[in-house]
Amino acid sequence: MAGAECWTEWFDRDDPSGTGDWETLSNLRQENPGKICPSPLQIEVTTTSGLSMASAGNVIAVADTTTGFICKNSDQKNKRCLDYRVRFSCPFPFCAGVCWTPWFDRDNPSGTGDWEHFSALRSENSGVICDNPLYIQAVTTDTMTPAVSTGQNFYIYSPTGGFVCRNQDQTTGMCRDYKVRFGCPCAH
Repeated sequence: MAGAECWTEWFDRDDPSGTGDWETLSNLRQENPGKICPSPLQIEVTTTSGLSMASAGNVIAVADTTTGFICKNSDQKNKRCLDYRVRFSCPFPFCAGVCWTPWFDRDNPSGTGDWEHFSALRSENSGVICDNPLYIQAVTTDTMTPAVSTGQNFYIYSPTGGFVCRNQDQTTGMCRDYKVRFGCPCAH
């Protein structure tokens, strides 16, 4: 196991149709028993379409490892939050059941984008990636910046779909170059 922490899956339990988008830790724990460690180290928040909080432009009431995430519709100029998802990083003992693959970088963003499809990576790396990964991480190839911290928008970002950044979805017209790895259940 590389690293001293791991990330939970993404959670999206609420949408902003009522008073806002409430992804609170207490509700998430109640609805997903055993999937979030007792003392998360960090929280990561994006819109369900992959926008960072900064890019989304909403006024955020709370985003921390104690409460979770709250965006109130009443705090917004247009009276509506975007739909958000959250995940938490947990210390190593909680993650012991996840083994990470090596990093993969099969494409560059020079064409239509950076396409790190799960199916292509799996067929090109026979026996290296499990059938049903639990987690995916994507970082830039140059600085290892987490994809969700770049402010770019992602077309696909899921353990079983892989990672796709399309140039057409970026305000700059060009994706950064990303590499991905997958978290699989450890073989005991």
